[in-house]
Amino acid sequence: MLGLLKGLGKFGLNELENLNIYEDEKKTTAQEKDVKETVRIMQEEDYLFDKTYECPVCYQKIKARTMRTGRAKLVRTDIYLRPVYENIEPLKYEVISCPCCGYSVHSRYFSGLTALQIKAIRETISVSFQSPTEEKLTYTYEEALGRYKLSLACAIVRHAKASEKAYICLKAGWLLISMEENLKSREADKAGSQEYEQKLKEIRAEQYEFLKNALDGFLTARQTEGTFAGLDESTIEYIIAVLAVRFGQYEVASRILSGILTSPSTGSRMKDRAGELKQILVVKMKEKKEEQK
Repeated sequence: MLGLLKGLGKFGLNELENLNIYEDEKKTTAQEKDVKETVRIMQEEDYLFDKTYECPVCYQKIKARTMRTGRAKLVRTDIYLRPVYENIEPLKYEVISCPCCGYSVHSRYFSGLTALQIKAIRETISVSFQSPTEEKLTYTYEEALGRYKLSLACAIVRHAKASEKAYICLKAGWLLISMEENLKSREADKAGSQEYEQKLKEIRAEQYEFLKNALDGFLTARQTEGTFAGLDESTIEYIIAVLAVRFGQYEVASRILSGILTSPSTGSRMKDRAGELKQILVVKMKEKKEEQK
């Protein structure tokens, strides 16, 4: 070094005359690199904890894997309003399932049951239910889908409202969309293989069935219930519209979107989404007319 600090001796700072002016930056960079290398990548189980419930059918204390509020980072929301998070799929943990009697229900609807509903669950579900042999820190997509199916079966047995059954179908459909995305990202190198294409075909077939039943159920609830069992009305109206577009019910979608766009109670963000969906609908309707010529 050329002695950039030479002369500091007159200030009584002789020991500083040979300092390397960029040494601190080198150390800081090295330290930052060490920190980055030691930071552990968040795993799915890091976002979860066990929440305790009392089963309303068998009265046993049960634990359900639950996502910690505010822990996961929201990446985007798709056209169906399905939220996509980083490093975790919360949809896998929304069903509460009792390992003792088999009673399963979406967490939104976990509440007291009537005596007749308890009797129906015990006589139809619990009598034949076989509990999983082990508790798991995380669920696979297949395990989560099985829990949704079990919750739908319980909803049918206890004669739940159409809106609840539709909501379960919607969430299961969302899970299957996520499952398809996961398959494509995780096994992209297998695309085109017979096993991959068969798996994709099965996922899409179940996705179609669940989302179609969600649409049918919400349309029924719209006519028979008046409200959607505590669900935000404009949100469900939008979801009905987007499902109607997917399944070719364009007139239904058009009527609902008009209602959303003209309603003074609809928020600006929802109106923006409805406007974007309407543009898609216009294109779809035009394509249909061209096909019919």
